[in-house]
This record gives sequence, C-alpha cells and structure tokens, in this order.
Amino acid sequence: MIKKISFLFLSGLLMYSCAKVPLSGRNQLSLVSNAEILPMAYDQYDQVLKESKLVTKSADGQKVVKVGKRIAVAVDKYLREKGYADVLVGFDWEFNLIESDQVNAWCMPGGKVAFYTGIIPICRDETGIAVVMGHEVAHAIASHARERMSNGLLLNGLLGGAQVAMGQNPTLTQSIFLQAVGYGGQLGMLSYSRKHELEADQLGLNFMAIAGYDPREAPKFWERMEAGSDGARPPEFLSTHPGPSKRKDQLNKQMAEAMVYYEKNK
Repeated sequence: MIKKISFLFLSGLLMYSCAKVPLSGRNQLSLVSNAEILPMAYDQYDQVLKESKLVTKSADGQKVVKVGKRIAVAVDKYLREKGYADVLVGFDWEFNLIESDQVNAWCMPGGKVAFYTGIIPICRDETGIAVVMGHEVAHAIASHARERMSNGLLLNGLLGGAQVAMGQNPTLTQSIFLQAVGYGGQLGMLSYSRKHELEADQLGLNFMAIAGYDPREAPKFWERMEAGSDGARPPEFLSTHPGPSKRKDQLNKQMAEAMVYYEKNK
C-alpha cells in the first residue's frame, strides 16, 4: 500500500510539474523555477568571469557582443510573435569572450553567454559566431538547464524544488546545478544531452536567420568543426554532443523554414 501511494504521489507530482519547451512543444520536467535557478546561474557566471582572462574588449570580443545583441533582439521578436514573451522574464543578457584554447561556448540560464577564443578560428566571421550564439542562446530559451536540474533532483530524491533541496543537501544540489549548466556530467545523462543539443540546433538556426545571418552557413560551420577534430572525436554514444554529420543533416532538413525568416530579415 505504501509503495502504491508513493507511486501515485510521484506520478501526480510529475504530471503537475510538466511543462512544454517553447516553440518545439516537447514536454519537459520542470521542478525548478526561473526564480530559483537564475540567481544561481548569475552567481556562477560572475565566478567564471572572476577566474578567467576576459578579452571582450578585443576585436573578436566586440564581434561576440555585436552578434549576441542581434541574436537577443531576434529572440525577443520571435518569442513575442509566437506568444512566448514571458519566457524572457528575468533574463539579463551579457556576452563575454574568454581567453582559452577550449573550442567551446555556452549560455547560462538567463542569457549569460561566454565564448572561448579557441572557437573563434572555426567561426571565422560574424556569421560563424551567429551559428554558435544562436545554438547556445537556444539552450537558455528552451530551459534545458532547468530541465536537467529537475531530472537531477528527481533522481536524487529531492522533490521540493531547488530552494528546498539546497536546505536539505546544499553540496549535492550545487553539484546537480553545475551538471545542469554543463560543468559536469555522468554517463546516464549523455543521451539526454544529445537530445538537447539537436533541439538547440533547431531553434538556433531560426534565431540566427531572424537576426539577419545566413543560416546556410550553419552546416558549413559543422564541417569546419569536424575537419578540426583530426579524427579525435570519441564514439557518439560516449559524447554529450551529436556527431557533426547528424547535426548537418538536421540543419539541412530545417533550412527551408530558416531561409524564410532570413529573407524577411536580411
């Protein structure tokens, strides 16, 4: 009887805590609110900036800022047109370039973006930066970190949201948060992360197109990324990112829709 009650309680909680990803319509678990995760994200972002060498004022850094602002305007326009203006409540956009050999970029919940100088040569120009920027911003718009943190709390039996979990087990909750925003990982989460990556590709392609950047450059970016790997990519089932060929195929399938946005906004 106790097991049955627990199952019914958990089932009811999951049904109550389900949300839909804006624009794609996919169901996602939402045990954590923006009011809970955004302050944590902003604190973490500030900590990263303090520990890093910022080169945002450089020529490349200013390109990152310029592209970021254009993408942010495009996202605001897109969400308002689709009836999702509330998604941006609490967002505080910020764009920085960090000196590092890492071929990477990321966006914290709430629009806090960081690019590493290691990815700039692969981007090549503003349009290449827009490919990456649109993708990373899409993670925040789709609330991927909130979803991943919700799943992490659920897997660890912490069902009362981030604030309750922090009171119960602050160390574990902080670890779950860092994994959710990409500062950690475990094998059980990898397949889930690949799904998020492909969803961010889909949304990001439209974002860059609305911002006036040619979406046809997105598959070309992934060709350059693949060429730069020197055959050193791990097997896809052990990677948090889909293979470049899969990403290119999906982007090309969506290209007609993105081109409509581009033709209206270029």
